[in-house]
Amino acid sequence: DTRLTSLDWLALLLVLIGGVDWGLVGIFRFDVIAWLVGPMSTAARVIYALVGIAALYCLLAAPGWRRERRISPD
Repeated sequence: DTRLTSLDWLALLLVLIGGVDWGLVGIFRFDVIAWLVGPMSTAARVIYALVGIAALYCLLAAPGWRRERRISPD
């Protein structure tokens, strides 16, 4: 099966959230996560950690996603 799993989609979503957040920090000095849950609060730290873990997961899983999606000549 070449479909992404629920875990794959969750990891991608977290990486996108983190990427948008860092983009906003870099461009506007506005941290959405800190604004929503408090700067360096426990909740913010958990979210940042989950984004980091998701990024590592995507880094390790992405080569397999690409291999599975190749179309074989039939």
